[in-house]
Amino acid sequence: MIVITGATGNVGRPLVQTLTAAGEDVVPVSRHGDGHQADLTRPETLAPILNGAKAVFLLTSADFLASGNLQDVVGVIRDAGVRRVVLLSSQGVTTQRHSSVHEDAVTGSDLDWTILRPGNFASNALAWAESIRTRREMAAPFADVALPAVDPQDIAEVAAAALRDPAHTNAVYTLTGPAAISPRQQAEVIQEAIRTPISFTELTREQARAGMLTFMPPPVVEATLDVLSTPTPAERAISPDVEKVLGRPPHTFADWVNRNIQAFR
Repeated sequence: MIVITGATGNVGRPLVQTLTAAGEDVVPVSRHGDGHQADLTRPETLAPILNGAKAVFLLTSADFLASGNLQDVVGVIRDAGVRRVVLLSSQGVTTQRHSSVHEDAVTGSDLDWTILRPGNFASNALAWAESIRTRREMAAPFADVALPAVDPQDIAEVAAAALRDPAHTNAVYTLTGPAAISPRQQAEVIQEAIRTPISFTELTREQARAGMLTFMPPPVVEATLDVLSTPTPAERAISPDVEKVLGRPPHTFADWVNRNIQAFR
């Protein structure tokens, strides 16, 4: 049995589907919605779900850093007899824009672990879906700064491999798309996919910050804006790790858009 936290999200949902298709007994867990419910800020709520599990996928929400303690979560997992943990972390740990505290809780344990460090998610484009769908408009800061955009499906498939195969024990994988793409170029890809012109507006940093603060903690907002505005060479780099694990190239941003095209029509 494999327990998947964050099971209703952009990575959790395809991860559940991938593991189920592979014949695994999967237990999806989320804070809300159908199925098993648990809140990682209250690790005791996870404990009853872990009985019989051989592996756990850990995905924390953006606000967990302020209100949760992953060491407590790892302790509950260990006490339940689970041996393998796969943690969805962030490329920002590599570049020291984000804290390593969550990774430290996992790597400092006596569990078998794998760390996934994705960069810019292709699914972040869903933030533009409503304005594109209703007004054929898209607004974003730093219009011509390009970063690799990783498909959550690729993250999910790498996570599935790490959860099932002990060959990935104590591995750290940086996950990116196959090419850097700017917000303006993303608008062009979406425009081509829906076969309708899109008006693009470049936001100032202040305008972008105001919007992001409505759903992200301030430290995460600032770190994200720093990456989007002045990415380091490491943040611009294309990682080989998706192909290394899956034996195929990562999906392109256009692949992701075409698979999610109904969100923009």
